[in-house]
Amino acid sequence: MSGQTMEFKTEIKELLNLMIHSLYSNREIFLRELISNAADAIDRVRFEGLTNNEVLEGNDQWKIKITRDEKAGTLTISDNGIGMNIDSITENIGTIAKSGTRLFVDRLKQQGATGNPELIGQFGVGFYSAFMVADKVTVVSRIAGPKEKGVVWESTGDGTFTVEEREKETRGTDVTLHLREDARDFLQEYTIRSIVKKFSDFIEHPVAMDVEKEKKKIEEEVLNSQKAIWLKNRTDITDKEYNEFYKHISRDFTDPAKVVHFSAEGASEFKALLFLPAKAPFSLFDTEHKIGIHLYVRRVFIMDDCKKLLPDYLRFIKGVVDSSDLPLNVSREILQETKEMERIKKGLVNKVLSTLKEMKEKEFQVYTAFFKEFGSVLKEGLNFDSENKDKIQDLLLYHTTNTEPDSPVSLKQYVDRMREGQKEIFYVIGENLDETKRSPFLEKFHGKGYEVILMTDPIDEWAQQWMLEYAGKKFKAINKGDMDIDEKTEKKEHKEQEGRYKDLMTLLAEKLPDVKEVRVSNRLSTSACCLVADEFAPGAHMEKFFKAMGQAVPQTKPVLELNPSHQLVKNLEALFRKDKGHALIAEYASLLYEQALLLDGKKLKDPIAFATKLNTLLSSELDLQIRN
Repeated sequence: MSGQTMEFKTEIKELLNLMIHSLYSNREIFLRELISNAADAIDRVRFEGLTNNEVLEGNDQWKIKITRDEKAGTLTISDNGIGMNIDSITENIGTIAKSGTRLFVDRLKQQGATGNPELIGQFGVGFYSAFMVADKVTVVSRIAGPKEKGVVWESTGDGTFTVEEREKETRGTDVTLHLREDARDFLQEYTIRSIVKKFSDFIEHPVAMDVEKEKKKIEEEVLNSQKAIWLKNRTDITDKEYNEFYKHISRDFTDPAKVVHFSAEGASEFKALLFLPAKAPFSLFDTEHKIGIHLYVRRVFIMDDCKKLLPDYLRFIKGVVDSSDLPLNVSREILQETKEMERIKKGLVNKVLSTLKEMKEKEFQVYTAFFKEFGSVLKEGLNFDSENKDKIQDLLLYHTTNTEPDSPVSLKQYVDRMREGQKEIFYVIGENLDETKRSPFLEKFHGKGYEVILMTDPIDEWAQQWMLEYAGKKFKAINKGDMDIDEKTEKKEHKEQEGRYKDLMTLLAEKLPDVKEVRVSNRLSTSACCLVADEFAPGAHMEKFFKAMGQAVPQTKPVLELNPSHQLVKNLEALFRKDKGHALIAEYASLLYEQALLLDGKKLKDPIAFATKLNTLLSSELDLQIRN
């Protein structure tokens, strides 16, 4: 064909190469994706036709048609949907989903291309799955309007495509796949039937195909049931039907973790079919992520990214909401601002949170697996949904100093087994479980039998700003502020040590301008030192968060605590008593501070200087040992 030849972007060239040469596992996905695209196109023109009848052009008999041509080796998927002109077809097919082409390609390589077609759906690149089975794809399309021309787009997947205007009588799109020899089985009637039944049975619009009946008579037959599954009684739906419908709307390949199917009556009437996924998609933390709720009004599709139906911290939920109260003849933007939408949203949130609570109480292992995937997102609600903060707190799970790696506990479980007389919920922030379990801050808590929550999720320190207490117990970070878990005799001993070490601590503070104070510690039992932040100062994790966001880190100085029972600190105090001006005092002070920095997970300003000081002191000690 003649026309303008254009190149795909570099990332798309790489993607097409992967599609053609690597993604051969479960290739039937291509038909599901193209049928879904066709259904989306019909939904769009159907909605626009509510307020602008001209876009319908008198044709509102919605249909998706599959046409086989065994002689030519082609398979065509046609729709009478919204259509495209030359600008929109170049934009829509020349680029890939907003979740990012480069991210998709990188993930594909990391996961191993073969056997990972589910990545296609997660990243919105369904159209390109056609190149798994076709060596050439031709798209002919036209938008509604008496003066509009059709457009034809064609590519062999070699990194370029051609596009030109061409006459087309009807509105809609025809996607023709020129199948490879090893993909000709997709022209078989049985194969197409089984794929449509498996993936597209719940498409609202008829998916039709010409089939041979008795006496070789050709008749058009609808292949899908077109059941609005959310309008049926739950008792009439099998788990398999639920799972297939979930895979259809989510483009996921795994079964959902939980199905939530209910009807709301009263002030707001609607039906909802929601799914809790089992696995988090790669796009969960994308800045341009979608809310996976499809909104219908009296079974008329309105939109598939209804951000007003669920708060952002529940963005992992997929499903359908069908309202009988919302108006049809308003724009999507105005529709999302109505009070009725707020009432539906409140009902959905309450149902989701109550379902999660029930999962936690009755299916704890299932919930634990779910929370591992989506717990970080759920914690965002502590800040953004104050009305439901208590409910969200009840859903959180944490590892502690007493739990096994696969057995986290809830806050209620922690509080129920607190030591008698314990007034606070103790926690510590860390990078990972193994490292946090070795934190010097835990030493005394281990010895006294206190259980400490180990917060290792990157969002934990941020989320903790909105978790001041639970069940009447305040949260206490064991690496911040003062700590009081000593018995009376221990407090007396600590007071005496403060007096004994007071002058040394004052001198060390003068030698260390980067610390607010140097003091005797009552939280260490075996380690020599640690850094303690002020009660409300940001910790190391929050500082990293600020830096990652390009924000200025609040300037606060930590407190250096020294363990008076540690031999190094005892020797330093003895040296101070003997010679307050000894040069080694400053050297040891610097080393203790930098050691504490490393234990706190921070980088040294000058690691070379640290190594030099350490080597000098080690050499001096060896010289002394040799001379003796």
